[in-house]
Amino acid sequence: MKRALLIAILSLLALYVGDDLSVRYRIPSSRDPFGVVQVRPYYAVRLKDRKTEYYFLDPQNQKCVHSLFPHLGYSPCWYLQRKKQKRMDM
Repeated sequence: MKRALLIAILSLLALYVGDDLSVRYRIPSSRDPFGVVQVRPYYAVRLKDRKTEYYFLDPQNQKCVHSLFPHLGYSPCWYLQRKKQKRMDM
């Protein structure tokens, strides 16, 4: 059981390191590691009567990275494509 757990952890670590190296060194060189996704942020304001009021802002372009995991402070593009609305609680 310990060996299987160790192999799983090392496999995930190798996948993360390979993903990071492909972003940092542009592997393959024909692919741009960064992309842009249009995100629509909104504020969720909690009122005194326990209701929530929503204030939608204009859509904004957010830079993302074409990878499985977040790298260099950017979210993966596949994740932002699914989560296009960004909620900010007040």
